[in-house]
Amino acid sequence: MTMNLIPIADCHLHLWNLERNPYPWLRAAEPSGPFGKTAKIRHSYLLHDYLNDTAQQNVVKAVHVEAGWDHDDPVGETRWLQQLADQHGFPQGIVAHADLASPHVEATLEQHAQCANLRGIRMRLQDGNFVSSPDNGNERLRSASWRRGFSLLRKFNLSFDLQATSNAMHDGAQIAASFPDTPIIVTHAGYPLDPSPVERERWRRGMRELASHENVFVKLSGVTMGRPDWTVDEIAPVILEVIDLFGVARCLFASNFPVDRLFGSFDRLFGAYRSIVSGFSTDEQRALFHDNTCRVYRI
Repeated sequence: MTMNLIPIADCHLHLWNLERNPYPWLRAAEPSGPFGKTAKIRHSYLLHDYLNDTAQQNVVKAVHVEAGWDHDDPVGETRWLQQLADQHGFPQGIVAHADLASPHVEATLEQHAQCANLRGIRMRLQDGNFVSSPDNGNERLRSASWRRGFSLLRKFNLSFDLQATSNAMHDGAQIAASFPDTPIIVTHAGYPLDPSPVERERWRRGMRELASHENVFVKLSGVTMGRPDWTVDEIAPVILEVIDLFGVARCLFASNFPVDRLFGSFDRLFGAYRSIVSGFSTDEQRALFHDNTCRVYRI
């Protein structure tokens, strides 16, 4: 049955080994944020755990996104992941952390680039180590030093994962316009977590502006954060609106596991995604679940 499913290239997963590696946010007091309490994921989540969670969904490739490893040693995470990839074949792509505003960012990128599976960079725009906030992030996008660091991504043939809520989308779009040769991937559908009409319209305007730039892509993920009682009918309008804004060719389904494991199993999540786009053609579904990720992240 699994092999009859359209294959998945999951472009947003996290792994962590709490016994051996440093993750300050998982050691700190419970943070507040859109994903709520994190006690259930405050244990090692290793490759075999991910493969067990995904066993029924025909996951064939995956991209690991930096998981809050100690930012004093960002290359340590990339080297650890490359060792896993060399040994097990997963993950095929790595999105690492780098402080783009640092005067030493080029040296950091050079060290990251020594790992064959490096494909991109994510530097969280918001304060705090893990939580997305609607109240900050723009300062970095406007910073001359940050932009200088961003300009180096092209040199290393890297994409950028943009973690931006509605207030930072205009500045994110300006970055996309200034650096049209650098792919930018908006994470978690732009965080449409506030259903109020005013905030939803702000999100819609920001996503529309981002979508106007051909080098901007979007992950269809994270829309269940904070809501373990979510239903397919609740998340379907957001998923379909994002696809309408960006087009099938620039949308990528992703799991955000194990964070989104707080709100349901992988089977429940991807069962919902498959149901939502069941009316799309087979080629379109394959693009959304597999082909776009392989193209954008070159895996």
